Amino acid sequence: MTRHETLANFSRRSLLKAGGALIVSIAAPGTFDLARADDAFAVAAKPPLTPDQLSSFIAVNADGTVAAYFGKMDMGQGLFVAVGQIVAEELDVPFANVKVLMGDTATSVNQGGASGSTGIQEGGKQMRMAAAEARRVLVAMAADRLGVGPDQLTVTDGVVHVAGDPAKKASYAELIGGRFFNVHLDWNGKYGNPLYAPGKAQPKDPKDHKVVGQPIKRQDIAPKVFARENFVTDIRVPGMVHGRMIRPAVAGAVPVKVDENSIKDIPSAKVVWNNAFLGVVADNEWDAIKAAEKLKVEWSNAPPPFPPQASLYDHIRQATPRKREVEGKQVGNVDDAFKTAARVIEAEYEWPFQSHSSMGPACALVEIKDGKVTCWSGTQKSHFVRAGLAAILQTPEDNVHVIWTPGPGSYGRNDADDAAMDAAVLAKAVGRPVRVQYMRNQGTGWDPKGPASIHKARAAIDAAGNVVAYDFLSKGFSRVDVDTNGSKPYDTLAGQTLGVELKSGDGFGIPAESYDFANKRTAWETIPPLLDRASPLRSSHLRDPVGPQIHFASESFMDEVAAALNVDAVEFRLRYVKDPRDAAVIKAAAEKAGWQSRPSPRKDQAGEKVSGRGIAYAQRNGTRVAMIAEVDIDRRNGKIWVRRFTVAHDCGQIINPDGVRMTVEGNVVHGISRTLWEEVKFDAKTVTSVDWLTYPILDITETPEQIDVVLIDHPEIAPSGAGEPSSRPVAAAIANAVFDATGVRIRRVPFSPDRVKSALS
Repeated sequence: MTRHETLANFSRRSLLKAGGALIVSIAAPGTFDLARADDAFAVAAKPPLTPDQLSSFIAVNADGTVAAYFGKMDMGQGLFVAVGQIVAEELDVPFANVKVLMGDTATSVNQGGASGSTGIQEGGKQMRMAAAEARRVLVAMAADRLGVGPDQLTVTDGVVHVAGDPAKKASYAELIGGRFFNVHLDWNGKYGNPLYAPGKAQPKDPKDHKVVGQPIKRQDIAPKVFARENFVTDIRVPGMVHGRMIRPAVAGAVPVKVDENSIKDIPSAKVVWNNAFLGVVADNEWDAIKAAEKLKVEWSNAPPPFPPQASLYDHIRQATPRKREVEGKQVGNVDDAFKTAARVIEAEYEWPFQSHSSMGPACALVEIKDGKVTCWSGTQKSHFVRAGLAAILQTPEDNVHVIWTPGPGSYGRNDADDAAMDAAVLAKAVGRPVRVQYMRNQGTGWDPKGPASIHKARAAIDAAGNVVAYDFLSKGFSRVDVDTNGSKPYDTLAGQTLGVELKSGDGFGIPAESYDFANKRTAWETIPPLLDRASPLRSSHLRDPVGPQIHFASESFMDEVAAALNVDAVEFRLRYVKDPRDAAVIKAAAEKAGWQSRPSPRKDQAGEKVSGRGIAYAQRNGTRVAMIAEVDIDRRNGKIWVRRFTVAHDCGQIINPDGVRMTVEGNVVHGISRTLWEEVKFDAKTVTSVDWLTYPILDITETPEQIDVVLIDHPEIAPSGAGEPSSRPVAAAIANAVFDATGVRIRRVPFSPDRVKSALS
């Protein structure tokens, strides 16, 4: 079966020992002449692991199976299946013969990790070009061996043969066995998501695809469910100790006195204290937990840094912006249009801090041995963690090896990178491998947060009821107060507590849509963090960074304008949306949901239980999504049940429809949770959301009874991302359905029962 692999069980070194990838020749004596021209394509010594080498992406093993070295990783969506399909398609080998090795810095180049829904859009594009080039080279080698022109050859299941004469053949294993590809790629010189290194080959025409486009099932579910596959929490190495970090009760406080004698009765427990960095290690994990709880620490008298939770949005409104950007296609003169408007519609929306609240808190293991550093981490971006470890340990990156090992989920910049850096500092201090396992209160309380924000929207209406101007402004904490990865110590808790110089970034975003108004302006402003160093409210990327909050506001507002003009919500959008693909997803969702044209809200309901429907749509990096939520609301207790979701999804060419469908369903469920329940609570001192009681998420009994997904396939359009776009319109679709059911517009997330009940009263 095709599966993802890690270095622990499928590596270049293990293949060497097993007589595998490109190192042990299985060809019979005399089957080829080493002086022949095809030897230019293969060498005995492995080329460097650089993006301009084909061997950095593709290897053919002695048994004819294929290793695909992928510098990204799968964070739960089954990405490795789709990548395996792409490679199998271009190489003309069975899908089951491809193994995708992900995110190991010793076997893959930096393709950006799991980032921005680019696994297929960027990473898959590169793997497609590499596989196509490998096929071209192998066919050329076969032509040389068989004495025919390449145009007379075809490939079936990894065997190159003469068209019409299958007996005249050479397998991939026979052609390259014992050697590495020695083929130069035309690398664009970039690392990360933009990395692109094509060869001379052109990939297949989509009409010839046999593997791509098939709903191949992933094979990793059962091993995970039945504990046959290691998670990062399961990794152990000889001599390892367990570490725990100690955080202050008042954010911003630093240790001024640590009483190591307070834990002297705990066997093997040791304290590591450097500036504001404070942790403990012990041979036994329970001893490390007890030591962290028992250690007596005197903290500095830091003033409580946070405003009252109730005044959070006033703080955002009143704060002086640190940066302002007007983005997107600005059209006309917005200010003049509002001066002459017959009517102005305006509204403001609010979105809270939210936690990644991963299924489990982060874990990482770091071993420093003979000047070499090995890290096992569930990070989304192992190559960037390697850079961060090298920086904080002051060692060259070549000395650091990060092995990506599945963790408890991510959805952006969660606590995984912080755990790796903490483990590295502890390991260097105690001279032994250290496994850091955060506790639940730290996983929720101290992870980087999705930023809180407010959003103001205005529409100018002329005397005929047309929208003649649109003005949208987001203002909030930066999405990159700490950056999207742990490559710089100043973006991690370890670096910040050790006192490195800070470098907070600024970034937010604007609505992604194709509404064509005569005058249009979209802008954002960011404000400084509430606490600049080692803050439990430091903000960073959370799934579809700032997309849900921006589009909660913008798509709620479009519904408000439609309702104010007494126009059906679908009809209103189709009136102003100009991109044909955008209009197509709106129409497809409406048709699948059985949408009946009428203005909102409904006027035909009475009683304590009411229902409604709402639509929202958005773009994201080339992908278009429209969705319709159908909700039931109990007025007595304020409880919302999102009974059904209908989603139309266009991400260009679909590699694996089963994977896309499952990803959309996961995004919808996560989006419902963020809309109905998720809000980080804090007091003046620190974050008080520290577990599932104080940071509730969607319960399994609250999930929709039905999620219908309409996939619009465009084989002629390069695939764009599916990992995040369907998160984007969820909150607005629910908000619009609540308004349709009740006539009440709720403009602050989450729609908790108490908030809904209060709004309805």
